[in-house]
Amino acid sequence: MTKLLRPLLVLVVLLLAAPAVQAQFYQTPGPNSPTSKDEVQLYQTPDGKLSGRVSIPDAKLGVLVQPEGREWREFRMVWLKIIAGALILGPIAALGIFYLIRGTIRIQGGRSGRQVPRFSGLDRFAHWTTAVSFLLMALTGLILTFGRLLLIPLIGHPNFTMLAEASKYMHNFFSVPFVFGLLMIFVLWVRDNIPEKADFVWLKTLGGVLSKSGEHPEAGRFNAGQKGVFWAVVFGGFALSLTGYLLMMPFAVTGIGGMQILHVAHGVVAALMIALIIGHIYIGTIGMEGAFDAMGRGVVDENWAKDHHRRWYEEQLRNGQADPDGRLRHHAAE
Repeated sequence: MTKLLRPLLVLVVLLLAAPAVQAQFYQTPGPNSPTSKDEVQLYQTPDGKLSGRVSIPDAKLGVLVQPEGREWREFRMVWLKIIAGALILGPIAALGIFYLIRGTIRIQGGRSGRQVPRFSGLDRFAHWTTAVSFLLMALTGLILTFGRLLLIPLIGHPNFTMLAEASKYMHNFFSVPFVFGLLMIFVLWVRDNIPEKADFVWLKTLGGVLSKSGEHPEAGRFNAGQKGVFWAVVFGGFALSLTGYLLMMPFAVTGIGGMQILHVAHGVVAALMIALIIGHIYIGTIGMEGAFDAMGRGVVDENWAKDHHRRWYEEQLRNGQADPDGRLRHHAAE
């Protein structure tokens, strides 16, 4: 009888101990070890990142959970749209109200009919190369940012897929002429965009907008507002270029966290640049009479030059580049 009970007792003990042995097998040793195999932790760093061990050279593939990724996704899907939308629609609304109140800034005394050379063909080529490439990148970037929200309901998923893919390639392609034009305008205009004492006078009245007489402060080739746009475009453009090319070469110089930071910086700077260029386009078109002629034909009306850049106009007269009788001394307008 004893011989028969002994094996039965051993079997009972083994059956009772089996769950505990199985749980112990799957647990990670330690005082806070999980209680089931579904809760097994691999390796958790102090920042909350959950990683494992991989034998391949690309160590970042061992990251299973990255808490910052959730924050980046929230920025990409929510906050970027809010920031970009506010920075684009806000200036448009503000400029619309300003136009209704102030209207177009007219040339005092009207057009004289005499033209003064303003920008050479090389100047205009650099400007329009930078401007057109930036506008195309802005358009394609906005499609990629807002397309799922605004375009899919209108054109459907298949058409948006084709449009988004084409936008991605166009965005990357036009970055090359953008950087080329940016370098050109920096070399051509940096000398005339150094801040000077007269710029503070211009800023006090915002170029005469806030002055009681409405008279425009004296300015050289570029006034303080134009200098601000120049340096914002230079620094903002180079920031866009740097972050953009690093995003085009993923993980070449940084890891997952760095790529997320680059994306955030690229998106925010792009939105700020678009807002700036909206104001620049307004002033160069309906906001100021005669302003578009400078980049459109390379010449400006003599009265416009006297109003907005009197010191520069006087320098042109002294250097023989302009004639009060209206004769051009070089072929900038051709």
